[in-house]
Amino acid sequence: MNTLTKLALGMLGHLHGQPVAGESLGELPLPAADTTGGLPLMQALRRRHSAREFSPEALTPQELSNVLWVAAGINRTSLGGRTAPSALNAQEVDLYVALPQGLYRYEAPRHTLLLMKAEDVRQVTGYQDFVDTAPLDLIFVADHSRMKMVPASSRESFASVAAGAMAQNVYLWCASAGLATVVRAWFDRSALMHAMQLTPDQQILLTQTVGRPPAPPA
Repeated sequence: MNTLTKLALGMLGHLHGQPVAGESLGELPLPAADTTGGLPLMQALRRRHSAREFSPEALTPQELSNVLWVAAGINRTSLGGRTAPSALNAQEVDLYVALPQGLYRYEAPRHTLLLMKAEDVRQVTGYQDFVDTAPLDLIFVADHSRMKMVPASSRESFASVAAGAMAQNVYLWCASAGLATVVRAWFDRSALMHAMQLTPDQQILLTQTVGRPPAPPA
C-alpha cells in the first residue's frame, strides 16, 4: 500500500492490519542467541546506515533470535541486566514484533515471543510502503506504569533514550550481519495503538524495520 493511500485511510480511521500469513503460534520459541563473533565495533559503526529497500525474504530463526537479543535481551543473568540501558532499571520499554504470522511481544527472561494478536499489523507500523512487505517490523512501546519512581514530566524522555539505545543496538548488529534496517517515527499512532490493542499507560515511541537488502538486478 502506498503512502498516500495510508494517509487517506488514516484520516478516515480505516488503516488496519491484515489477515496473517501462516500459522499464528501462541508462543514462538527462539534458538539461543549467538553472542559470539561479528564485526569489531569500529567496523560495525563504519557500516551503520539506514536502508529503505528490503527483500520480503523471511529472517532465519537464528537471525530473529539475534536481533531480539541485541535489542532487549538479558546479558547478565544474575542481575537480569539487559543489552540496553534503562533509567532506574525500570525496563519500561517493551519490544513488540510485527511478523506476517502475527503481532508478538518479546519476553526477555525466557527469550521467547508471545502472541499478542493473530493479525499482520506491519502496514500500520509506518506510512512508508516498504513496511508492508519487509519481514520484520519492531515496535518500541513504553509502559509508563513501570516508571512510578520517575517524575511524570520526565517519563517520555527517559523511555525515548532507552528505545534509542535499543534501536542503535539493532543498527550495529545489522551492520555486522549484512542486514538492512531503518528506525522510523512517521506512523499513525492512533491507528497503531488500536491495532495493537494497547492501554492508555502504553506509549509507542519508535518503529524499526529489519530485513535483507534487495537482491541486485541481474
